Amino acid sequence: MLNKILTGRTGYFIGFTACFALVGVALWMQTRYHLEPCPLCISQRIIFMALGVLFLLAALLPKLPKFFAVLQVLTALGGIGVAMRHWWVQAHKESMIADCGVGFDYMFENFPLKKALTLVFRGTGDCAAIDWTFLGLTIPQMSLIAFLCFGIYAVYLAKLNLKSS
Repeated sequence: MLNKILTGRTGYFIGFTACFALVGVALWMQTRYHLEPCPLCISQRIIFMALGVLFLLAALLPKLPKFFAVLQVLTALGGIGVAMRHWWVQAHKESMIADCGVGFDYMFENFPLKKALTLVFRGTGDCAAIDWTFLGLTIPQMSLIAFLCFGIYAVYLAKLNLKSS
């Protein structure tokens, strides 16, 4: 029954909705709990949105399930990398710099792209802060789980859609 629902465009629309729902939850948490996102948090949100757009494109162009599965898995792997880096920064917060560093907007407005990206992925004292947890998991840990699930989901959808064609 579930396979029948997920076959075709519906499964991809669910992936699109889920990706943007997670970004919506992040924005809600940010405003509700007065959390200021660090550069790595913002990077993860951007990757969730990119993954959502890929799910939407796969729904609109259903003849290319392998192509979109590869792009979705690569994007999810990129998200896993960023989430793992963020988790690592939080786990090693004692050795991180004490101040919060510069903001995401400032970096991209005032530094060349290569330097800005280097600063984003280095993490700052702000990235090391653990401001919120749920069931003992930090936000980067939950993002890591979500990216892993989206990667598996993309492969699953591609297999379903290849079987049905």
